[in-house]
Amino acid sequence: MPTLLARSPITTAVTRPEGVRVRPLPRVVGADAPVPVRGGRVPYANFDYAASAPCLEAVQEAVTRALPYYSSVHRGAGYASQVTTSAYEDARETVRSFLGAWRRSAVVFTRNTTDAMNLLAHAVPAGTSVVVFESEHHASLLPWRRAVRLPAPATPAEALSAADRALRSCPVGPRLLVVTAASNVTGELWPIGELAEVAHRNGARIAVDAAQLVPHRPLDMTALGLDYVAFSGHKLYAPFGTGVLAGRADWLRAAEPYLKGGGASASVGATTRWAPSAEQRHEAGSPNVLGAVALAAACETLPPFWDALAAREEALVARLRSGLAALPHVRELTLWGDRAPRVGIVSFTVDGWNARDVALTLSNEHGIGVRDGKFCAHPFVRHLLGEDGSAVRASIGIGTVEEHIDRLLTALAELTAH
Repeated sequence: MPTLLARSPITTAVTRPEGVRVRPLPRVVGADAPVPVRGGRVPYANFDYAASAPCLEAVQEAVTRALPYYSSVHRGAGYASQVTTSAYEDARETVRSFLGAWRRSAVVFTRNTTDAMNLLAHAVPAGTSVVVFESEHHASLLPWRRAVRLPAPATPAEALSAADRALRSCPVGPRLLVVTAASNVTGELWPIGELAEVAHRNGARIAVDAAQLVPHRPLDMTALGLDYVAFSGHKLYAPFGTGVLAGRADWLRAAEPYLKGGGASASVGATTRWAPSAEQRHEAGSPNVLGAVALAAACETLPPFWDALAAREEALVARLRSGLAALPHVRELTLWGDRAPRVGIVSFTVDGWNARDVALTLSNEHGIGVRDGKFCAHPFVRHLLGEDGSAVRASIGIGTVEEHIDRLLTALAELTAH
C-alpha cells in the first residue's frame, strides 16, 4: 500500500564548502507571504507560533499524498478504505513513538489540547482530587469537577513543595496533578520529571499539557514517568484540526464514551456494549484522518532536527530578549527570573501603551504578527500584571529569522519613542 506519512528527512543534504554535509532545516508554508502595510507590502514577520503554527511543507506533502486515497476508516472493505485505515493507525503509532509512550498506552486522537484535557476530565474516576496551578492555560485549568487551585509558585522548588503538600492533603481516593510543560505566557519550562516523582510518591497520577513544549523540544513520557500528555497539531506545524491525549488506558477504558455514536459501540440493542479499547471508545464518528496523517508527518519530520532547531531558537530568543531589555519602556514578563530555561515565547508590556494598540501598530505599520491580551491564562496574567493587565506575546518558530527579530525591535523602539 502507498506510504502516506512524511518521508524524513524531507530535503536532501547539502555540502558546505568545508565538506561537512548538513541537512537543511524544515520549511513552513507561506514563510515569505507578503502582507499589506501602510505604503505597500512586506514579507510577514510571524511571531504568533504559540497560538497556531504554520504548516510544514512536509505536512502539506503528506496530506497531498493521502487525498487521492481518502476514504472511510475501519469499516470499509475497498482498497481506498484499507489504505486510509492503515494510514490512520500508522499515525497513531508514529505519535506514540514521538512521545516515547509506553507500548500499552492509549493514544486517542482529539480536536486539540482543550478537547484532550476535557476528555481526561470526563474519564477520571468519581471522587478524583485534582491539583492544578493557577498559572495553567485554561485548557488545563478549567475542565475539572473537583480541583484544588494552587497559586503560581515563585520558584521551581516551590512548585514541587506546593504540589507535594496539596497532594498529601487530598482525601483518600484517586488523585491527579495537572501541570504545564512550558508556559504559554512566559515560555518557562516546568520541572515535569520532578513533579511526576512528587505525584507518584503521593499515590497520584500526573497529566501534562505539552502543547507549548513539543513544537520546540523532544518529550519522552516513559523516561519522565508521565501518566498523561496532551498536545495540539495546530501548534506542531500540522494545522488540520487534530490533537492527542496519550497515557494510561485504564481510566479511559472504564469511562463511558466522551461522545456516543458509531465506532464507540461494540454492539447496540436493548442495551449498548461499548468498545473495549480506549481509542475506539472515545473516537466516535468518522475521524479526522487527514488531521492524523498531518500530525504524524510533523512527528516524523521534526526529531532529526531537534538539536539544530533548539540551538537556532536559543540564539533568536537571546537576540530578542537582549533587544527588549535595552528598550527603557519595555518590560518582559517572567515568573522565575531572567535565567529560567524557556522555549521561544516572550511576553512583554510597553509603558503607556495598551497591548492591543501595540499589536495593531506592529501589524498595520510593520507587517509583524504578535498576540495580545491574557493568552487564555487569565489568572496567571493577573498574577504577573494585576487585575487589568494585558501583554504582548512574541513567539518564535521554524520560520523566524534574524530580520524578523530586528524588525520587531526597531518597530518597538520607534513606538516607545512616542
